[in-house]
Amino acid sequence: MSPLTAPAASTALSGLNAASLRMAASANNVANMNTPGYRRLGVEQAALPSSSTQPGGVAASVTQASEPGVELTEEVVEQKMALYSFKANVLVLQTQDEMQRALLGRRVDERV
Repeated sequence: MSPLTAPAASTALSGLNAASLRMAASANNVANMNTPGYRRLGVEQAALPSSSTQPGGVAASVTQASEPGVELTEEVVEQKMALYSFKANVLVLQTQDEMQRALLGRRVDERV
């Protein structure tokens, strides 16, 4: 991966991981919504700042509600948000790949 595109891929991959965790937590909530005393799982996301040695990204951690109960409508929204986040991060990876291929194509043409 080129130094110019590595941060984009790293950030997108951390976003994919966060979206996957969010979907898994919501699916677990739906599966357990009729379990007495079940406390809803959530996912907290925080931006990771970039530095000279590490690209930025998203930190995601699972949390548990203090009170029992799951609302199906809230879980549908959570799953839609996770899906859109996943799709957006896949588009970042695809764009990064296209840009890198274009850059490599130019470099090959310059050598000929």
